[in-house]
Amino acid sequence: MQEQFEWFNRAGELQGKVDRSVVHSQGLWHRSAQVFAFNPAGQLLLQQRAADKDLYPSLWDYSVGEHLQPGESFLAGAKRGLVEELGLTRVQLEPVGSLRWVEQQGTGYIDREIQQAYRCVIPDLTNVQIDHVEVQQVAFVDLAVLAQNLRDDPGLYTPWLAEDLQVFGWVDVF
Repeated sequence: MQEQFEWFNRAGELQGKVDRSVVHSQGLWHRSAQVFAFNPAGQLLLQQRAADKDLYPSLWDYSVGEHLQPGESFLAGAKRGLVEELGLTRVQLEPVGSLRWVEQQGTGYIDREIQQAYRCVIPDLTNVQIDHVEVQQVAFVDLAVLAQNLRDDPGLYTPWLAEDLQVFGWVDVF
């Protein structure tokens, strides 16, 4: 059985639950949480998505991006994603910005998400235990180097990464 997502109308009213594939094929609004994990030196932890992901396999992405389960809060979804994808518990999350309505389109999908982003600091990779079903590898990257890489070779990254880093004021890519 496919993963079920709650979907919403443009006014933010819950409309029901549908399969993940329906949400993306029909462009229905659904909820997600993103986590940007930094080390004390200000480097951002990126994850390389698994090779068999349905969207943007093997590309570098947020530290964690998580679709919310039915009834789950944004914060709970972010924490669950940290545990499931990186094996991290007891991480202090702080919201970044406010709730955003974000639309991305690509070949065969329309992704309309109601998003809340979070920021956290983790000391190093010592306690990171990646789930290889979701993630190939992780790496800390200096923001100036990342900005240059996003300009020079954007095809290595998910299309939403550069946009969100720009929106939150962490890099100047465009």
